[in-house]
Amino acid sequence: MEHLSIGETAKLLGVSVSTLRRWECEGKLLPAYRTVGGHRRYLWQDIQQFCGQFAPELRKTIAYARVSSHDQKAVKASVVMS
Repeated sequence: MEHLSIGETAKLLGVSVSTLRRWECEGKLLPAYRTVGGHRRYLWQDIQQFCGQFAPELRKTIAYARVSSHDQKAVKASVVMS
């Protein structure tokens, strides 16, 4: 069993450390234990299970397109209109 720090877990999930702390308060993803110094440790299996349950809801895809020249604008307009 691999134990991951909060920083490693955040990087793995693509979120900030503060997001992991908030998720803990909300009961979404709890650390397996805390060290004597109070550091959170997460289990690899818990992270995998969490990804299967919550990750699709938490991710959003945003697309951005930019027209660079007048010629491209004319082509894009004809594609959109057809």
